[in-house]
Amino acid sequence: MRAVACARTLAWPRSSSVGTTAAPPHLPSAPTHLPPGHPASLSSRPSQGAGYLKEQLPGAHTAIGENVKAVQAVFKGIFNIGDDELPADGSAFDMLLADGQEVPLGDLTIRVLHTPGHTPACVCLHVGDAVFTGDTVFMPDFGSARCDFPGGSATDIYRSITTKLFTLPDETRVFVGHDYPPEGRGVEFETTVAAQKSSNKHLGGGVAEADFVKMRSERDATLNPPKLLLASLQVNLRNGQLPPPESNGTSYLKVPLNVI
Repeated sequence: MRAVACARTLAWPRSSSVGTTAAPPHLPSAPTHLPPGHPASLSSRPSQGAGYLKEQLPGAHTAIGENVKAVQAVFKGIFNIGDDELPADGSAFDMLLADGQEVPLGDLTIRVLHTPGHTPACVCLHVGDAVFTGDTVFMPDFGSARCDFPGGSATDIYRSITTKLFTLPDETRVFVGHDYPPEGRGVEFETTVAAQKSSNKHLGGGVAEADFVKMRSERDATLNPPKLLLASLQVNLRNGQLPPPESNGTSYLKVPLNVI
C-alpha cells in the first residue's frame, strides 16, 4: 500500500520517451535483478507484488534488465518449463532495460547500469545523486553479494563494482538492497560511493581483482542455498505470477530432486 501511495503522490507522467522507443505510462516496479532466494510475489493471489501494483495503477508497467532472458533460459531447463508456458525472451516483463538506457521518472531520469556478477541480469539504477544497487554491494561492513548462482561470476561482480559504481562521484548516495548488520549495529540502507571505495570489507582500499575473486569464491563455497530458492525462482521467472493452474484449478511449484 505504501508503494501505491508513493506512486500516486509522484503522479508519474502517462507518456514519455526512452531513447527512440515509447516508454510505459507508469514504471512502478523496476527490480534490479531476478532474485534467486526471495519471492517477488509468492501468494495464492496473482495480484500480489508487481501484479498488485499494476492492478492498483492502471497502465503501470514492470521493467527489469534485458539479460533476465539468460536467467530464464537456465532455470526453464531445471524446472522443465516449456516455451508455450514461459518463453525465455523476457516477455513476462513489460520492459527490458539495456545498459546505459535512460528512463524518465517525472522530473528525474533513471540511468541503467548493467552490473552482472550476483546474476547475469543484475542492474543498478542511477537516479540523480543516488544509485540503487540491489544485490551488488551491501553496507561497507558486510561487503559484496554472493556469486555462486548459475551464471554468477566473482570476476564480473568485481568489474561491475569497480568500473560502474566506483566511477560515480564520491558523494553519490548508495542505497543497498539488503542489510545484514553485525552485532551491535542497527539496520542501515544508505552509504556513499566514497565510503564503499575506502572501507568496503571486500573491495575497499584498492583490493586486486585476483584477491577478491579468490576470497569471494572461497566464501561462496561455504554458503547454503537460500531457503526459498526453488519456490521463489519459479515465481520470479514469471514476473511474480504463479505457474498456470493444472486441470484441477491448482497451481503447483516443482521440486527437482536430482538437479539442485
